[in-house]
Amino acid sequence: MSTGLLGLRVDGARLRRSLEAMAELGATPGGGMHRLALSDDDRRARDLLVSWLEELGARVEVDEMGDIFGRRPGRDAALPPVITGSHLDTQPRGGRFDGVLGVMGALEVLRTLDDHGVETLRSVELVDWTNEEGSRFAPAMLASGVWAGALDRDWAWARTDADGFRFGDELARIGYRGSAPCARRPFHACYELHIEQGPRLEREGVTIGVPRGVVCLHWYDVYLEGVANQVGTTPMDGRSDALVTAAEMVLEVRGLPARMGGGMVATVGELTTHPNSRNVVPGAAHFTVDIRSWDDDLALRAWDALQAEFRAIAERHGCGIRVEETWRVRHNEFAPELVARVRDTAERLGYSSLAMESGAGHDASYLATVGPTAMVFVPSIGGRSHVEVEETGWEDCEAGANVLLHCVLASADEPAPGEDAV
Repeated sequence: MSTGLLGLRVDGARLRRSLEAMAELGATPGGGMHRLALSDDDRRARDLLVSWLEELGARVEVDEMGDIFGRRPGRDAALPPVITGSHLDTQPRGGRFDGVLGVMGALEVLRTLDDHGVETLRSVELVDWTNEEGSRFAPAMLASGVWAGALDRDWAWARTDADGFRFGDELARIGYRGSAPCARRPFHACYELHIEQGPRLEREGVTIGVPRGVVCLHWYDVYLEGVANQVGTTPMDGRSDALVTAAEMVLEVRGLPARMGGGMVATVGELTTHPNSRNVVPGAAHFTVDIRSWDDDLALRAWDALQAEFRAIAERHGCGIRVEETWRVRHNEFAPELVARVRDTAERLGYSSLAMESGAGHDASYLATVGPTAMVFVPSIGGRSHVEVEETGWEDCEAGANVLLHCVLASADEPAPGEDAV
């Protein structure tokens, strides 16, 4: 990167305006976001992003999974590009920074380069990945998983939401089932800007988080079959109550990390019963289990132990049990040279930084299996995320975008091996 660009900075006020404009699409009364993947609000957000990219003269392409790519050409189009972006879909009644900051930060990088007439050797490509959250169509990171070759496209198209709508059909309905293949291709570097979604940066008074990678993520679905019956006439002894059975299992999940150690976390995030009536003994129940750890083997041993407990509990209550493995992603480490670049860039720009791991899943996890990848974290106020009160300070958003800008610039001006920069 030219020394004349060292003082280059993003327009923080413009970044804020972009984030606030996106926050109007699916806004909730509590100040959050409800913009589920492939919903009408998701379509409106995509349309707005595409319009902004077209204003910049970027080459816009949409692939078969609805991923949006906006390319700013470099001097040598034959060289693999630098990719940066995140996602626009949100959790149900979630926050307005999760994912969106990464896309708007990438957009601000492109705008800043245009403002100053900066030419890069390599092309710089913004990307909005489809269905990162997995809250409407499980699993999470669905499109980036297909792009990376970890998930099958037709299987992904067949995923259904709670109302039975198919992913592929909804993609077509909103007009974003593109024709470009959703397939991995070479890139020189990938950076994803994101809020931390935890409390460490704020607690330690640090501006930039530098994760070395993303923990493994295991999702399971547990289905219980008991016996539904009238609550007033069915004696307490001998009941096959699916909800009581599930409740004991939920407590086993809660206690799992303390028993296994290793910094693991385990969560039950969904629980439903049938027929879900106040005067009927629950005859069926379904709940989810989410296990995360930096140690892949530890997570697998934990699940084996948990399944044994589940089966013992089900037998004791006279309930049938069926378990499905919904999704497994191994922990992924980011490219050390890019991690070092994020850390050194933060220091050079005058921002404090902290080495850490990401306990949340990100599209960058799949990208790291394809090419050199790193992330830039900024603080989450109160450590809150996936909820309406999710908040990140505007100065921190700007700081993260500045680190992203200079990391992208440095990578985009790196020549092919054995060549000098033009």
